[in-house]
Amino acid sequence: MDDAIFKALADPSRRRLLDSLNARNGQTLRELCAGLDMARQSVSKHLAVLEAAHLVTTARRGREKLHFLNAAPVDAIAERWIGQYDRERARALADLHRALELPAMSESAFVYTTYIRTTPERLWQALTEPAFTRRYWGVAFETDWRPGSPMVWEEKGDRTADPEQVVLESEPYRRLSYTWHTFTPQWAGNAGVDADVLARLVRERRSQVTFEIEPLGDTVKLTVIHEAHDPGSTALDMVRHGWPALVSGLKTLLETGETLPEPR
Repeated sequence: MDDAIFKALADPSRRRLLDSLNARNGQTLRELCAGLDMARQSVSKHLAVLEAAHLVTTARRGREKLHFLNAAPVDAIAERWIGQYDRERARALADLHRALELPAMSESAFVYTTYIRTTPERLWQALTEPAFTRRYWGVAFETDWRPGSPMVWEEKGDRTADPEQVVLESEPYRRLSYTWHTFTPQWAGNAGVDADVLARLVRERRSQVTFEIEPLGDTVKLTVIHEAHDPGSTALDMVRHGWPALVSGLKTLLETGETLPEPR
């Protein structure tokens, strides 16, 4: 996979596509063609290479297919190779990592894709059952996982219930979507969030997260889509930092049975 990533990044046209998505994530093929003044066929071929290297992932919104940057391959390269690079190359890789993981603040969605050696059934368990979620997330959900059903979030002994915390979609082993939790003073205290940030979060419309599950041979493709409804969302900025680490913990648990160590 490393060879595919480096090959994908070696072409200047593909780097232009990544730059375009870094400037405005979630573009259609038509928007990418217009913004780069490239032929549709050329853009499609370059996107296919970037998707094969997992540097670009897609999500459908109605009839449109949107393209997003994906940080997971760069995370993997950094973990494997960073100690072998000199300082300048390491800095360049870190710059690319930040570009992929921290897209522009004007965007309304954060998308992250990874591949896990597991089954769709096992991954569904890990996303829904407290015995799993407590281990890599520290959170347990009380719900029957039916669309429209309420969800109670339990974290560090605090239970958060709200009429707007609900399951949106639930297709076992394929797709799960729910609204994000309510930002309470208790949650802020546990998370180390100050009063000013909490006030901004409370004023925003509630965001939502969707998990798309797709079996691929002996692995499963997991795409996390976190959507906000306010420009420059504080909540979206926070979760785009948190999801890569959270998904990494999920992947480690499913593939090894162990959890990642707590940060010092």
